[in-house]
Amino acid sequence: LQYEAAWRAGNWDFSLLYVGANSSTSSQHIRSVHFNENLHSCLRALEEGDSVEFQSKLRDSKQELVLSIYHASKESTEYIYSTIVKLQIFEHLGMAWDLRWTTSSHEKMKSFTEMRNLLSEPFIPTMDQLSWLNVDWSCILNRAQLHMNLLEPFIAFRRVLLQILSCMDCTVQHLLESVSTLRKGSKFSQAAAALHEFQSLCTGMGEQQSNLYWLGRLEEAKLLRAQGQIEMAINLARYVSQNNQSSEEASDVYRLVGKWLAETRSSNSRTILEKYLKRAVILAEDHLGTDKKSIAKQSQTHFHLAHYADALFRSYEERLNSNEWQSAMRLRKHKTKELEALIRRLKSSSKGEKTDYSVKIQELQKQLAMDKEEAEKLQGDRDNFLSVALEGYKRCLVIGDKYDVRVVFRLVSLWFSLPSRQIVINGMLSSIEEVQSYKFIPLVYQIASRMGSSKDGQGPHSFQFALVSLVKKMAIDHPYHTIFQLLALANGDRIKDKQRSRNSFVVDMDKKLAAENLLKELSSYHGAIIRQMKQMVEIYIKLAELETKREDTNKKVPLPREIRSLRQLELVPVVTSTFPVDRSCQYHEGSFPHFKGLADSVMVMNGINAPKVVECLGSDGNKYRQLAKSGNDDLRQDAVMEQFFALVNTFLQNHRDTWKRRLGIRTYKVVPFTPSAGVLEWVTGTLPLGEYLIGSMRNGGAHGRYGIGDWPFPKCREHMAKEQNKRKAFQEVCENFRPVMHYFFLERFLHPADWFEKRLAYTRSVAASSMVGYIVGLGDRHSMNILIDQATAEVVHIDLGVAFEQGLMLKTPERVPFRLTRDIIDGMGVTGVEGVFRRCCEETLSVMRTNKEALLTIVEVFIHDPLYKWALSPLKALQRQKETDDDLEASLEDSQGEYEGNKDAARALMRVKQKLDGYEEGEMRSVHGQVQQLIQDAIDPDRLCHLFPGWGAWL
Repeated sequence: LQYEAAWRAGNWDFSLLYVGANSSTSSQHIRSVHFNENLHSCLRALEEGDSVEFQSKLRDSKQELVLSIYHASKESTEYIYSTIVKLQIFEHLGMAWDLRWTTSSHEKMKSFTEMRNLLSEPFIPTMDQLSWLNVDWSCILNRAQLHMNLLEPFIAFRRVLLQILSCMDCTVQHLLESVSTLRKGSKFSQAAAALHEFQSLCTGMGEQQSNLYWLGRLEEAKLLRAQGQIEMAINLARYVSQNNQSSEEASDVYRLVGKWLAETRSSNSRTILEKYLKRAVILAEDHLGTDKKSIAKQSQTHFHLAHYADALFRSYEERLNSNEWQSAMRLRKHKTKELEALIRRLKSSSKGEKTDYSVKIQELQKQLAMDKEEAEKLQGDRDNFLSVALEGYKRCLVIGDKYDVRVVFRLVSLWFSLPSRQIVINGMLSSIEEVQSYKFIPLVYQIASRMGSSKDGQGPHSFQFALVSLVKKMAIDHPYHTIFQLLALANGDRIKDKQRSRNSFVVDMDKKLAAENLLKELSSYHGAIIRQMKQMVEIYIKLAELETKREDTNKKVPLPREIRSLRQLELVPVVTSTFPVDRSCQYHEGSFPHFKGLADSVMVMNGINAPKVVECLGSDGNKYRQLAKSGNDDLRQDAVMEQFFALVNTFLQNHRDTWKRRLGIRTYKVVPFTPSAGVLEWVTGTLPLGEYLIGSMRNGGAHGRYGIGDWPFPKCREHMAKEQNKRKAFQEVCENFRPVMHYFFLERFLHPADWFEKRLAYTRSVAASSMVGYIVGLGDRHSMNILIDQATAEVVHIDLGVAFEQGLMLKTPERVPFRLTRDIIDGMGVTGVEGVFRRCCEETLSVMRTNKEALLTIVEVFIHDPLYKWALSPLKALQRQKETDDDLEASLEDSQGEYEGNKDAARALMRVKQKLDGYEEGEMRSVHGQVQQLIQDAIDPDRLCHLFPGWGAWL
């Protein structure tokens, strides 16, 4: 500690510190803890020009660190990371020596005396000479941003090193960067200390009015904001904006003031918009640049302007649609009729009555004029805010990529919710022309699904015209990410007769025709690609609908010749392969694995519709396992949920705490080809949780191996089904059916470190999927719908057709927020839901609540997807909780009547919003309180005992 404090403070008094340094020891551990002592010695030698001491200590230090890595445990990388940072510190010391004592790298020293004479005058490097070292430092800063504990010693070392090199300009610049880095890492006290030192140096150098000084004052405002002192931060930022003459950084200042004022609502909205946010955009546009920093600044200013204008538009729209405003409109109509009646009476009244009528008429006319003026002002402001938001979002997309996910979803949501407004259509046409088409690819499914809607109007300046233009542009630029969706729409009437008679799927002929017409247009651009894609889609549909016998279940059967014979479609990618969108729109040969054919046989899986597992051969030599599925489940709903999970993963990866914990949802690809048939990516190396626990026949598995003397699963189910007192029956089942999930890790991961790592990955995966599943109301989470990866122990959720709390509509409602049964908890170890699970739940939920607006926007876009069924039909509710296959077949034949699910879309959005706001049982909760409530509900025996017996609440 003494040495660390000394080098941080720049104290090179050798005699006071170097006590006991000559004591001999051969222990590598003792030598490895001498890092601070060696660093102090090297810095002192660098200061004084003592080459022998410097080179000796530098060499010994590096050797000690390398040896310590060699002897370090491989079970944890934390120590290795810190050692690598230390090695980087000593590497930079060597570079600094060459800069300060340049003679040493060019001349050979014959004696210590000669060396001391030659190195008597240190060299003071310039900013340019240090530039290459600064680049190296910047790379380290960027790589280590999320590891502040590793980065902080390096920042302190860099400050001391620059002071020794006597480069004051570099020192000041470094301190300013340090304040920003430490602030972002929540190291507020260290940031404040660096800021104080920065300001002292600026004062000493007479730089009080320089651009650098004002950047420091702006950093001070940001630090105050981060510490919660919002008013002080706003006042300081305002002071900077009034006094800083540098127009280069002025846009940042105005943007921040506007953003903070908007957050605190401490100023008039028009002032915030006109004086700060629009001003920031103007200043940013005046200093256009092509470097990354300039592009990021412009994109940021446009985003904040658009976001604030959008918030104002929504508040005005809500007000104009509120019950109070509608009441005011009704009252205004009543007053208008009253005025008309008074005017009629005035004509036929006597002289005395005319005076009274005239006074009343004047009063009513004034009131109506005021009401009309208010309404026109509100509507005018609303339209103005909408226009600013649309333009700002468009410019944000044109300029940069940072806000693509949030902006694209919000922009499309505005388009879909306001299709009749000409201002929106004009904004669409402008965006389609200027914005690169790849930015809309994440929403290609929803955008294409809106084609052909008659309510959107027709004509060259209609919403439908703009929409088709966008889909056409995406298909021309990115055919492999767009045309499959168009083919699915064109196959909208490809429904088997048995399903058609039940009205399970409603055919929208307008969409079918719109897709077919667009495909005809696209044939002149990608005719060969479309032909090959149609060929491949056709064989997959035939494969999915292939009739099999009951005895073929869980067996391999040969494929018919017509399916087997299709080979070498060189223009079509393997449908379940994932490859990036090419921003240049080139898609050169080899940019994706193309379809070479299907294997000669398929495995017929257990299920009502007998899904088939097939291997697709790719041009890259890989065999892609796929599940061809046909039946009553609409794969388009699974595709939408996987799309939502992928977007949530984006937010989790962009947040420091969730990124460090590797929190996320395992996703797989779902490609629908018709309303009832499609292909899913087979999640390789996974096993259904239920299959591991109770076996595929529900009478063995881990419970059969380890639960000696316990009841078998069928007996537990039978006991729960027949007993009237469910709570008592559930208690009896739990006493006779002990959890065994922890054996999964003991069986598969024999090395202690591997066992610990996989159990940790399992717990984190369950936490993340539980929170995200709760937010979207994911139901039907029985043990066969959750897979576990046998290599990584992460869980994968499949069969996602029951979402947005449709599980509450089942015959036996699912009243638990997610599956957290005893076996799930048993896999987490002795701490159970405490510790890792609870903390990861809180981190995941916190990120989702922080990104509430973006997530609600995403759900809102899904609401406008006319193909998504938001409510469970009575038929499918019965299908989910069938007792036997025979019961289901009977129910299918008897089912009649059409069900329209989209009516519940608004309710689904409202419920998601309540969850993201933290409302549980009508009360708003903190993140900690909400997680606590959810865990209690998920493990509550009173809730679990009333679940459908097939769900296996005791499992």
